[in-house]
Amino acid sequence: MGRALIDLYNDQVLVYGLNKVYDWWDEVNDAALLQDWIFIVLAVLYGVVSVVALVQLIRIQLRVPEYGWTTQKVFHLLNVLVNGVRCFIFVFHHDVQQLKPEIIQHVLLDVPSLAFFTTYALLVLFWAEIYYQARAVSTDGLRPTFYAINGIIYAIQFYGVSLFAALGFLLYGGRLFLMLKRFPVESKGRRKKLHEVGYVTTICFVCFLIRCIMMCFNAFDEAANLDMMEHPILNFIYYLLVEILPSSLVLIILRKLPSKRAVTPYHPIQ
Repeated sequence: MGRALIDLYNDQVLVYGLNKVYDWWDEVNDAALLQDWIFIVLAVLYGVVSVVALVQLIRIQLRVPEYGWTTQKVFHLLNVLVNGVRCFIFVFHHDVQQLKPEIIQHVLLDVPSLAFFTTYALLVLFWAEIYYQARAVSTDGLRPTFYAINGIIYAIQFYGVSLFAALGFLLYGGRLFLMLKRFPVESKGRRKKLHEVGYVTTICFVCFLIRCIMMCFNAFDEAANLDMMEHPILNFIYYLLVEILPSSLVLIILRKLPSKRAVTPYHPIQ
């Protein structure tokens, strides 16, 4: 009898605690001033990432201007654009909410997510080219496949986009990692490149996997709605984990400038 009363009491305490959390969540979502501060913090973080990517792009261009638009340069340019647009949206979120027709709002909110996919799909393409070239396999079909996949995804948005990106990183990042691991220990830069590929693969795989899981929750649970204008705290956590933090880490890891005399691996975009 005493045990049953203790269990009942614990259940009531748990329910009470959950109700308090839900009440606090609703209060925060309805607090206009706090929402504004959350959006300002997100705007600043996106702005910083965009500026860092722009500085790195300028440094690369000054270092190897003769190579034109390489994969590395396009990757950083897309980071500048994606994070810059996100920054703009969060700074002017009140104006974005008032845009008519409503389709313009959806374009501004959805296109950066698709461009984020393209940005990191480009990194997968880059690694795939390195992997197949190292194995003396033709890479002629990789770029048409890359363009076709991006075209399909831009035409038909679906929740498998993030899963597809996660699997792409796992496949080609893993293959490149294993290939580098088999290189002779004395190979110049082997250990550094091995760590670089391993870290970026892990970060991007986890990032897109979390994105995929959250999109699934968003599809089936209204409480997990990822409309950035409706749930500021949820969106702060979401965008911090799946865009800001991964982009920052990848830019730090890939900060090394290409060699002026390098023939590979920075391939021009055809």
